[in-house]
Amino acid sequence: MQSTTPPAPVSKTALWAGRIMSALPVLMLLFSGVMKFIPSPQLDEGFKHLEMPVSMAFGLGVLELACTVVYLIPRTAVLGAILLTGYLGGAILTHLRVGDVYGMQVVFGVLLWGGLYLRDPRLRALIPLVR
Repeated sequence: MQSTTPPAPVSKTALWAGRIMSALPVLMLLFSGVMKFIPSPQLDEGFKHLEMPVSMAFGLGVLELACTVVYLIPRTAVLGAILLTGYLGGAILTHLRVGDVYGMQVVFGVLLWGGLYLRDPRLRALIPLVR
């Protein structure tokens, strides 16, 4: 059942804090996605280290960019955050499997959801952390 009460508007401070909080992971995901399309020794070395065939780079780049674009569209941002959470979860597992540090993926996930929480009144109405 949908509520007939509209969510409280977002303050300018919360809106800008949310945008800034979301900017870092979005920029890094866009950069990472684009770099998967550019053949380079670093790409080959990275995929070899992760024990993955470099032929997967193109598909992962498309997936990463598509999920990020969905996150950037205000109307579909929650879906984008859900998709990026899955993508980052896969990245965490991939790094765990080879014994790498995975903290940055966790930080990106927190920043994505935190930024979205600050700028989207629908999410704040769904998850009322502060009254």
